[in-house]
Amino acid sequence: MKVLLKRVYEPANPSDGHRVLVDRLWPRGLSKAKAAVDLWLKDVAPSTELRQWFGHEPAKWPEFERRYRAELKGNPALAELEAMARKSQVTLLYGARDEVHNEAVVLQQLVNAEK
Repeated sequence: MKVLLKRVYEPANPSDGHRVLVDRLWPRGLSKAKAAVDLWLKDVAPSTELRQWFGHEPAKWPEFERRYRAELKGNPALAELEAMARKSQVTLLYGARDEVHNEAVVLQQLVNAEK
């Protein structure tokens, strides 16, 4: 099974499998019950410095992606995510409005390539 992506604000679906939030900060205005998150994996999110530098500016995407991949090298949280994805369906949840330029996209590429 491939790792899926979904905005955390979208309703949960049984086909999501394990719902893993990959943001460092909890999404604004969303209760824990409504988010239906199985695991909040903060440690796999970009560093605060990188997140603030990027600021969701698409022009910075190639450099963000390069720096984020470098941060993830040897990250035990990434290994945990990869192990989970080998066993069951995983949906990575993110709060960003931009569905193309966010950390979950990078994680999805890495984990799907690892399988």
